[in-house]
Amino acid sequence: MSATLRHIIDGYAPITLEQMSGIKLMNRTDTKFVTTEPMLCELLQLAHTDYYAQDIDGERIARYFTAYFDTPDHVMYVMHQNGHLNRQKVRIRSYVDSHLDFLEVKTKNNRGRTKKKRVDMAGFDPLQPDDHIRFLRQDKQMEAYDHFLREHLFVATPEQLTEQLQNRFNRITLVNRSRTERLTIDTALRFRNIATGRQHDLTGLAIIELKRDGLQPSPILDLMLRLRIKPMGFSKYCMGQALTDPDLKRNRFKPRLRIVDNLLEQAQAANMQ
Repeated sequence: MSATLRHIIDGYAPITLEQMSGIKLMNRTDTKFVTTEPMLCELLQLAHTDYYAQDIDGERIARYFTAYFDTPDHVMYVMHQNGHLNRQKVRIRSYVDSHLDFLEVKTKNNRGRTKKKRVDMAGFDPLQPDDHIRFLRQDKQMEAYDHFLREHLFVATPEQLTEQLQNRFNRITLVNRSRTERLTIDTALRFRNIATGRQHDLTGLAIIELKRDGLQPSPILDLMLRLRIKPMGFSKYCMGQALTDPDLKRNRFKPRLRIVDNLLEQAQAANMQ
């Protein structure tokens, strides 16, 4: 996280987690954008009068950790790569600074709607994560996870799941003044592939996700149009796998990987000026 970005976000009016919980987006649409951190700074300077920044105990930037699970033949990755509309992901998501850890199943249906089910992941340490978690009913806690997965997961069984990929990133969360949309901004994204041992660092890029009431205008969309920040699908699991496992098929992701490479070059060039 650059000092410039931290300075800009610290200048935003705050909104608390309690106030955030009252914001209900009943007709929600989600759109992702990818840009460079220097361009993000320009965007946030333009948007500062239109948004609040989520503030938790005086901190505007939250650390996240994720561990993704898949089958040995990567069925969840392959379904996404092949363009299946009904697909799922299994992950442990950790809110590092809040000490909250969850086992989650995300399901996206053929109408583009995403549903997330989760359960507390007891005893998990995102600062020293276990790289080889298996859901094999070896104790009562794992039996509970097994039950949760069998209830919500339809593309695989719990015992087929192996840990595939880990990522870390920093997140800023904004809310517009009308409280009809949320904006998450992820930076310093780093991947580590458990199977191949490869790592990949996307520091310099920003992944922006706009979650808004589809009936309401969005201040940020006009600003992104002005700055030529374009929508782009970006699955952290699939992009991380494509970047760290050369044996995986990646035809569907090649155009996005080229865009990512170009944006990284732009970010590096801007930092050298």
